[in-house]
Order: sequence, then structure tokens, then C-alpha cells
Amino acid sequence: MSIMQKLPFEWLVGLRYTRAGKRSGRNSFISFISLISMAGIGLGVAALIVVLSVMNGFQKEVTDRMLSVLAHVEIFDARGSMPDWQFEAAEARKNPEVIGAAPFVETQGMLIRDDELRPAVIRGVLPEQEPTVSDVSRQVKRGSFTALQPGAYNIVLGIELARALHVGLGEKVTLALAEGQATPAGVLPRLRSFTVVGIFEAGHNEFDSGLAFVHITDAEKLLRMDAPSGLRLRLSDMHRAPQVALDLKRSMHPDLIMRDWSKLNANWFAAVQTEKRMMFIILTLIIAVAAFNLVSTLVMTVTDKQADIAILRTLGASPRSIMKIFMIQGALVGILGTAIGVTLGVTVALNVDVIVPFIEHLLGVQFLSKDIYYISTVPSDLRWPDVYKIGAVAVLLAFVATLYPSWWAARVKPAEALRYE
Repeated sequence: MSIMQKLPFEWLVGLRYTRAGKRSGRNSFISFISLISMAGIGLGVAALIVVLSVMNGFQKEVTDRMLSVLAHVEIFDARGSMPDWQFEAAEARKNPEVIGAAPFVETQGMLIRDDELRPAVIRGVLPEQEPTVSDVSRQVKRGSFTALQPGAYNIVLGIELARALHVGLGEKVTLALAEGQATPAGVLPRLRSFTVVGIFEAGHNEFDSGLAFVHITDAEKLLRMDAPSGLRLRLSDMHRAPQVALDLKRSMHPDLIMRDWSKLNANWFAAVQTEKRMMFIILTLIIAVAAFNLVSTLVMTVTDKQADIAILRTLGASPRSIMKIFMIQGALVGILGTAIGVTLGVTVALNVDVIVPFIEHLLGVQFLSKDIYYISTVPSDLRWPDVYKIGAVAVLLAFVATLYPSWWAARVKPAEALRYE
């Protein structure tokens, strides 16, 4: 006995109604509408998968570039400086998820070169330990990060900051700090000349245009400090940063203040998440429109099959069975459309790096110009939980769309349906 013969009659009839009818042009038209609904669901699902994957890709790319410069966790001392930073670094490393620790001093100042002035964050670091908490030393395009020597007053600039100041390797820039000294003429800013020994490119405009590195000893002298401001930590898993910061807060000195990278960029991440939710809602409406096309398809099918429904009822089929037949028909259209959409969406999302350059070459355009955007390629990060969620929503919407037509079919009265047959 074949599998089809083992199925309940509701499934057999529902499957038959799903296939294209050949008895009349009306049946063929209904089947055509079903195909359109199926294609609409498939395209909506595929579009949602691709859009969310590209958004995830951009978020991952920007996050990775940000964290190539930012620390995963920063530790500050409530007293303003951390004279025993070596001891605190050793305490932090006792946590198995901490893989690097380095001291730092950070302030804001104004870099001056001839008539050009640019605000910048000045970060004092130990060049030999900075690679354990950031990738800046590997991002230096010209010069050397190790040229930051104590007392030499050397500086490493972001590439856009160097361009704005029109400065190159070996040339001088002047750093002006707001913490000045009182004179009879008023409070004058503290000035110090630095030699540019390196230019780095992080690929993130905020850092490339507004960040500079000096040796921690030089920074402490400028700020008249006798110890670093705090510690910067790198973790084995950056996504565990909030929990690790909480664990360190419990295990280390109570006067220490912990701040993880997600809090440093809370507004940006909140904006990205809001954008993703809104895009999910908007594209889900496209799926909903296609899914609710099933309502008209099933209504037309019920109208066309009233004689069949009446015969089934006279043969003993219950209203529940009639309802199940049309729910099966609509659900199959939704499931097939979702399967097609998932297959298409996953294929495109996994091959965006090939498809987009092909389209750009075919049309002779570039979607992300290198002169405008720092990310010149379209990234994609397919996340299977998103795929499962999208598929489930599409199938659910298709199922909901079958309820009213199926309920209407179950209410067909055999005598009235056969009166004019």
C-alpha cells in the first residue's frame, strides 16, 4: 500500500485541490492565484532573510572594527588613578576569560598643525602591552607603534586625523590640553610638541579621525599624574563582557569601577537593534500580504467546489473534516512558499560576496563607494535563529489566512449547494 493511500481522506482531497485543475479555465485560474500567493510568500521570506543577514553583517563588521581599538572591559579606580595597576592586572587575569590587560591614560585635547586644529582623544599606552588588548599595533600603515618611547614625545595618529592636519611621518604637531596653568593674562592651555612616528587605520571613522596614541609616561607627565587612569582588558569572548565585568566587580577591590564595551556604545547598539526590529516588522507585512492572498484563493476554491463539498457531506464527511481539507490546502501553499523562500534567501545570504560584485560589474555601478564608505563591500552574517523565526512567522500567517475560508466551507449546506447542479 502506497503512502498516499494511507493518508486520511482530508489530506488526499486537500492535496488534490492544491494541484492545478484541468477541468476548466476557472480551476486553472484558481491554481494560478495559488502559485502567485506561494511566490509572494517565498519572495517575502527570502527578502527578510537577506536583509537581516546583511544588517547582521554590517553590525558585526562595525563591531569588530570598533573592538579592534576599544577594550572589552575598562577598569577605573574611584580615587582617580591606579598606582598598583600591576597587582590589579594580576587579579583581573585570575578570571579565566581575561586574556590580556594593559594600563592606560586618556584625555581630550586639541592637535594643532599650522592653521589646522582638530579635537582628538589622546590615549597613553604601553606599546609592549597594548597588543594584548587591541589591534592598533597591527593597524599601523606607516611608521611603527613601537616608536612610542618614554620621554621622546612621539605620537601615532589615525589616518583621517593625519590627513586633516596635513601631517606625515617625522613631522611635528602640537598638543594643547585644556588643563592649563594660571598666569597674569589668564589660564593658558598646556602645550607640547609631538613627533608623528606612526599612522594607523582602524576602518572606523570615529577612531581614524579622532584618536591618537602616545606613550603612557609622556601622558602622565602632561597630565601631572603619577599613575595610570586604569586598566583595559581583552576577553576570550567579547559577548561575555557584561557578565565578566560583573564577576570582576565581585572579586576585585570594591572601589574599582567596571565598564564593558556594550555600555560605551549603548546608543549605537540600541539604534541598530531598533532598526532591525522595524525592518523585521516592515518585511513581515510583505509576507502577510502574500499570505492573506490565500484568503481570496481559498474563497474562490470554496465557491467553485461547493458541489464537491455537498457530495462529501452527503457521504458522511463532518464539517470539521471539510474545514480540515481547505486548511490543509492553504497550509501546503504556505509551507511550500516558505520552503522556497528559505532556500532562496539562505542561498543569496551565503553568497552575497559573489552576487553583489557580479551585479555591480553587470550594471557598471558600485553600491558602496570607497570614497564615501569605510566598508566598500556588502557583508552578510546569516544567523539560523533568524531563519527559523522567519519561517515560523510565514507558516503561521499562512495558517491564520486559511481559518475564515475553511470555516465558511464547513458551513456549506448540501441541499442548497446541489439545488442548481
